[in-house]
Amino acid sequence: MTKPTVLITDGDQRAALAVVRSLGTNYRCVVISSAKGSLAAGSRFCSKSLIAPDPLTDGDAFGEAIVAAVKAEAASLVMPISEAALLAILPLRAKLAPAVVPFPELENFNRLTDKQLLLEEASKLGISVPAQEVISNRGALRSVDLDALRFPVVLKPARSVGWSGRSRAKVVVSYAETADDLRRKVGTMSAAAFPLLVQQRIVGPGTGIFVLLWNGEPRAVFAHKRLTEKPPSGGVSVYRESIAVDQELLDKSLALLRRFNWRGVAMVEYKRDQITGQPYLMEVNGRFWGSLQLAIDAGVDFPRLLAVYAMGGDAQPLPSYEIGIRSRWWWGQVDHLVGRVGLRRRMALPPGTLSASKALGDLLFGPFRQADYEEVLWWNDPRPFWNETVRWLGAR
Repeated sequence: MTKPTVLITDGDQRAALAVVRSLGTNYRCVVISSAKGSLAAGSRFCSKSLIAPDPLTDGDAFGEAIVAAVKAEAASLVMPISEAALLAILPLRAKLAPAVVPFPELENFNRLTDKQLLLEEASKLGISVPAQEVISNRGALRSVDLDALRFPVVLKPARSVGWSGRSRAKVVVSYAETADDLRRKVGTMSAAAFPLLVQQRIVGPGTGIFVLLWNGEPRAVFAHKRLTEKPPSGGVSVYRESIAVDQELLDKSLALLRRFNWRGVAMVEYKRDQITGQPYLMEVNGRFWGSLQLAIDAGVDFPRLLAVYAMGGDAQPLPSYEIGIRSRWWWGQVDHLVGRVGLRRRMALPPGTLSASKALGDLLFGPFRQADYEEVLWWNDPRPFWNETVRWLGAR
């Protein structure tokens, strides 16, 4: 029997690799990348790879390429990975039919990914959120009482992907440790960063609640805690561990997602204040997340389940998973250690950060621990790690 074809975008992202490895046995996986040598395209589970424009810098051309690829490959399913890809693909759902895009309508996606609106709605549900000031543009900073802020503060664009002129731009979270630092950083930010949320910095462990919500019902749930991040001052997780789901956080997360009529996968991210233990909502990623492989290794195969429901499959029992499974992104751990060497001020490291010797031990001895899994480096599928290594070395 012929395998159904699934198109997977953003082949250079680790989440795309996890999706390909999950689906490659039962689906014909076609990977779309903006350049040759991507992680997912190198996998033995990838049936075919195609080159398309970057969805971030040329969303219209990327969308046209996806429509053409769906028709040429007779794809049944389209799995956008990045936020930029989703923004380009969701408006084209009618042109992609009968291929299914297992995500909500564009309006709901835009609402959920608006961090300012998200935190406002979360507050209405009784979810704790960081105190913040909203700055609409560079000049608006003058109206903020900087003496009332507790430094350091987090500078978080309301959208992870904003507009800069006629093209989209990815904007990142940063920190300001003093009022002068805040003025300097805001003054150099691109228009894509606004509106900008100047937030109270919550120091404590990060917890992710991962959900597959379909027709209003949770079909899969998972939780992890971050052990090591890149950069060391706070960012994406490079070493993390599966933990039991906090039922209160899950209930609040489901209520929040339902408020936005969500359908598909999402990661709801919290931080627990290290002193009070109070969880604060950080953001929601309405797409597959970087640590997706950990959930799969622990027992919750989100890509497979999403594909089943998208293709009209019957409801399945809520999957269980193993607690204490750890997943490591090897080059990410190296970057964490390199970043620590480059830190000139000790205060840049959040309290509770693992010692450098412990982080180095995790890097060196992780492969010999039974509960540790490699995210990219698989001995039976080695080429993605080789592609990543070439890219990492080339960036140095």
